[in-house]
Amino acid sequence: MSTNNWNGGTSVSPQLCPWWRRDPWQGRPWWKDAVIYQILPWSFLDTTGTGVGDLQGIIRQLDYVASLGVDAIWLTPFYESPMKDLGYDITDMIEVDPLFGVMEDFETLISIAHDMGLKVLIDQVWNHTSKLHPWFVESGSRRSNQKADWYVWHDPLDDGSPPNNWLSAFMGRSAWHWHPARHQYYLANFLPCMPELNWYNPQVLKAVLDLARFWLDKGVDGFRIDAVNFFLEDPSLRDNPERTLEMGLPDGISPDNPMVRQQFVNSFCRPETFDRLPYIRALLDEYPNVMSLGEVTLAEDSIVLSGAYVQGQHRLHLAYNSSLLQERPLSMAMLRGVIERTLSNFPDQGQCWMVGNHDYGRFRSRWAGADQQGQPYPELAFHMMAALLICLPGALCLYQGDELGLPEARIPVDIPEDRIRDSFGRALYPVLPGRDGCRTPMPWSSSSPQQGFTTAGEPWLPIPRGHRALAVDRQTKDPSSLLNTWRRLLHWRREQPAMHNGSITLLETDEPLLAFLRGDAGGQKVFCLFNTSGGWADFHPSRHGLVDQPLRASLVIHSLDAFGEDHVCGEVLSCPPYAALLVEL
Repeated sequence: MSTNNWNGGTSVSPQLCPWWRRDPWQGRPWWKDAVIYQILPWSFLDTTGTGVGDLQGIIRQLDYVASLGVDAIWLTPFYESPMKDLGYDITDMIEVDPLFGVMEDFETLISIAHDMGLKVLIDQVWNHTSKLHPWFVESGSRRSNQKADWYVWHDPLDDGSPPNNWLSAFMGRSAWHWHPARHQYYLANFLPCMPELNWYNPQVLKAVLDLARFWLDKGVDGFRIDAVNFFLEDPSLRDNPERTLEMGLPDGISPDNPMVRQQFVNSFCRPETFDRLPYIRALLDEYPNVMSLGEVTLAEDSIVLSGAYVQGQHRLHLAYNSSLLQERPLSMAMLRGVIERTLSNFPDQGQCWMVGNHDYGRFRSRWAGADQQGQPYPELAFHMMAALLICLPGALCLYQGDELGLPEARIPVDIPEDRIRDSFGRALYPVLPGRDGCRTPMPWSSSSPQQGFTTAGEPWLPIPRGHRALAVDRQTKDPSSLLNTWRRLLHWRREQPAMHNGSITLLETDEPLLAFLRGDAGGQKVFCLFNTSGGWADFHPSRHGLVDQPLRASLVIHSLDAFGEDHVCGEVLSCPPYAALLVEL
């Protein structure tokens, strides 16, 4: 394995600034507090009758996306791929897979999105490729060729076994796989068909940056970088130490995954990765107002590690982690703890909040699925949490369908076992159900076949019957729907200066109330109050110097009358269950 230092630079000449990359915020980067709507092309809208969504389907529904009040869209992979892992196993990263359309479709999409004021982020998968990628085919043909060192290869131990004890995140067994032609093992941290690129090789870094340039020149506004903390491994290939009970569980992974038996210290989450980030940032900085969003979820402590990925001016712009993916009931203490730790580990900001995506399930399935008394959360709980998420400092990723409050599809109730598409799910079911439950198609129309997603007789994944009542057309007509709550919140957020300066002051409160102030002394302030429980709770404004201030309720998530005529005037404010109150000071 080569460990040569990379001494090259980027070769892109400075670009003329197209209109959509000009800075409308007079120096405040748009991405610092962007709301990014994640689109899974597979499941958004099918316009060709294949049962699979496509780029034209995204174009057709951009009006809907813009109506939400989001700032950007993030597209998961639409590149040429054998599709063994939702397109994250790529054979050509600068070609659109025919399953989704052609390059002209993408060019149309980005043009219309920009006309609507939407930024466009695309997934970049630089940790691995498909084993059918021409790079891997050449690398695996023999030990001496131009790409022989482009992947992570190693000889077997004397007994023929893999080089060390590293486990795959997806398969529950060794991450090393035998290659007969080279008589060596190659590393694949996810599926066996997804070999790891050798990021110690400067030629690999240069090739990756060339791919990035292609899309930057197409006009994209940034990249979501897949599995960035997997880019490099321990150059000495030392074993991962075994985990002890005293250490607790790592972040971003089920305790039933065999991988948790080991500490995440050598096969990934390596400090050497930080040495490669400046080259990525240097390329992005050549293009005005372009950004990067790193995925840092599987880690011993995803808050600490993701914060390190955005510190300073030479790493990534944003990173998201698994801090809110808690499998314990909602409480003030849990939420406050996550917020405090995030603020302390992101001194330069750069945090991006996430409560659901194509890998980690849905917003509605969070927090153990039940309150501290074991009761399922009522609808109001998700309205309250939507309000909390849009009030936190930093950016936010909102996964398609979460604005509708879609519950996860169940296996085998909603998705028969023989229709599981997720390779991870097939490998570990029934111990782990996999990720298909959060990938089912969007329900657009409650009265149409296949809920308006496709004209095909059968979509690529079944649509749960329960999603019909949550379809876009039905929720659009209901002022009190979760969809319209998200719309109100996001459009309100855009107009509040206090929500865009990064400042937050947490107030000392008792369970179950979480309260904080956004903004600073020199401008607008917003008081934010959240009841995280199913019972009434009293808040005392006077204890926080709020009682004598003129207070105007901007948004109330609950019955407006429940707070009384003056809302927060007086010594005691009685907060209804799962209420949210946002007040301009």
